[in-house]
Amino acid sequence: MNVCVFGASSDRIPNEYLSAAKRFGESVARRGHTLYFGGGAHGVMGEAARGAVLGGGALVGVAPSFFDVGDTLFRNCTDFIYTETMRERKAVLEDAADAFAVLPGGIGTYEEFFEVLVLCQLGQMKKPVAVYNVNGCFDTLEKLISDTVKNGFMDEKNLTLCRFCKAEDEIFGYFDEFMKR
Repeated sequence: MNVCVFGASSDRIPNEYLSAAKRFGESVARRGHTLYFGGGAHGVMGEAARGAVLGGGALVGVAPSFFDVGDTLFRNCTDFIYTETMRERKAVLEDAADAFAVLPGGIGTYEEFFEVLVLCQLGQMKKPVAVYNVNGCFDTLEKLISDTVKNGFMDEKNLTLCRFCKAEDEIFGYFDEFMKR
């Protein structure tokens, strides 16, 4: 299975999120899956990539060529796909992925998550989307989505488009369950 990871590119975040990302990347590799990610060498993205490498797994980075400066990109990938734009990057990741794991991150991570969620809502994509709620970092996002339904802006059935998970095993269990449908 190709597991796409969305997550922070910043190193200025608490170590608990970086450690969780590294463990997640290792878990992807140990399970024999390929990790797809935005190609970044830092933050949650970089740690997930390092974890996949440590676990002996395949790792595919996808990034626009304008990111190829200094130490921005993770160089130890099995394969690296360069795009011209961020929009193309997301399209490559969305097409290649069999499943999505949203790890702690900021506005870019939210944007990627919501784009995939909308594609699922519109029936343009039928892939599992798991939100790795490390130490409750996505509690407010989960509440926002729930309140969106409560206030009538979104149908309740859309709550099943993603799953908020507190542990890696829960994420992979959800992926396996989804694939059996």
